[in-house]
Amino acid sequence: MNGYQVVTYAQRVVFGAGALDNLPDALADFGLKRAMLCTTPHLTANGHVARVQALLGDHLVVVFDQVEPHVPDYQLEECLALAEKYNIDSVIGLGGGSPIGMAKAVSLELEARRTGVARVVSKHPNDQPLIPTIAIPTTYAGSEMTPVYGVTRAQPDGSTRKVTVRDHKITPKLTLYDPLLTLNLPPSLTASTGINALAHCIESVYSATRNPLSTATALLGIRYITASLVRCFREPENMEARTLMFMGAHMGGTCLSSVLMGVHHGTCHVLGGTAGVPHGIANSIVLPHAIRYNADQLADLIAMAGEAMGIVRDGRTDLELAEATADSVYLLVSQLDVPQHLQEVGVPESLLPKLAENMLKSSAVQDNPKPVATLEDAMSILRAAW
Repeated sequence: MNGYQVVTYAQRVVFGAGALDNLPDALADFGLKRAMLCTTPHLTANGHVARVQALLGDHLVVVFDQVEPHVPDYQLEECLALAEKYNIDSVIGLGGGSPIGMAKAVSLELEARRTGVARVVSKHPNDQPLIPTIAIPTTYAGSEMTPVYGVTRAQPDGSTRKVTVRDHKITPKLTLYDPLLTLNLPPSLTASTGINALAHCIESVYSATRNPLSTATALLGIRYITASLVRCFREPENMEARTLMFMGAHMGGTCLSSVLMGVHHGTCHVLGGTAGVPHGIANSIVLPHAIRYNADQLADLIAMAGEAMGIVRDGRTDLELAEATADSVYLLVSQLDVPQHLQEVGVPESLLPKLAENMLKSSAVQDNPKPVATLEDAMSILRAAW
C-alpha cells in the first residue's frame, strides 16, 4: 500500500447505556422540530417506539412502523407521501438496516422533491442534507454509520433488484448506540446481524481501498465481535457482551463508511433484492465462501483477520491460515443456529444463474480485489453456498 485516501463525515456518535436519552437535546441542537420515525412492527410491540414518542412528544409528527426488509420501492413511496403530508424536517431510523435505510432514502428523495432539482451526488463529505437523518440502531447491521442505502425496485421482467445509492449527504448526522436497546433483540437477529458486522470488518481488512485506519478499526472490531457474539446469542441479557458486540458493530460500520466492500456484500445484496433472503441471513451463509474465494490472492490480508479472530498461526502459511479463517467463520455460524446454505432458505438451484447474472451487475462485486469477471466466477461462490 503506497498511498491511500481517508474520507470521514460530519457526524455525531453517542455510545453507551442510556444514549437514547440524548435524543431530545440533540434535535434541539440541530434546530429540528418535525421528525418522522421509520421503524418496524416489532419495535412498536416491544416498546421502543413508545420510548421515542415519550422523549420527543409533539416534535415527532408521524410514525411509519411497517418497514419491510430491503426497502421495497412501494414502501418508499408511502413514506414519502407521509413525509410531504406532515412537512417533516428530519427523519429517524429506529431498528436495523432496513428502517435506517428507509430513513436515508426518504431524506434524499424528499430533498429532490422539495428543491425540484434532480438528485445530484454530493461531492464533499461535509455537504449537508436538507432533511437530516438520525439513526438509532437496535441490531448490529452497521447502516447507521454509512453514506449508503439500497432500494429494492421492480424490474421490467417482473423480477426485483436491490439498487444501491451512495451519497455523502445521507450519512446520519446523529447516531445513538444504546446497548440497552439490544437486550431484547431476538437470538436469530443477534446472530445474523452479528455476522453481518463481522463481515464488514473482514471485507474491510482486504478492501481494495483499505487504509491503515480502516485496517486497525476492522481488526479491533473482529476481536470485539468474536469475543462477544456467541455470548450475546446464549445470554441475551448479558450487558457486558451486548456492549462489546455493539462496539464491534460500530467498528464495522465505521469501516463500511470509509472503504469499498467486495464480493461478499455484493452477493448478499443480490440475494436480498432478487431472492428475498434477509440480509443478515445472507451474510451468515455467504461469508465463509467469499473468504475462501478470495483466499488464494488475498491470503496475507485474510490471515490477519484470522489472527484477530484468535486463530494461532502455528507454523502455517498465509494461505493455510486464510483457509482456516473461512473454516472458523463457518464454525462460528454453526454455533448460532442460523441457516448455512441457500437451499435452507428456499433459494431454488434453478435461480442460481439469474443470481450470478445480477452479481456481475453489482458495483460491490466489481469492487472485489480479486476479479469476479465471469458467470462461472460468480457461480462458483453460489454453488458452494447453495
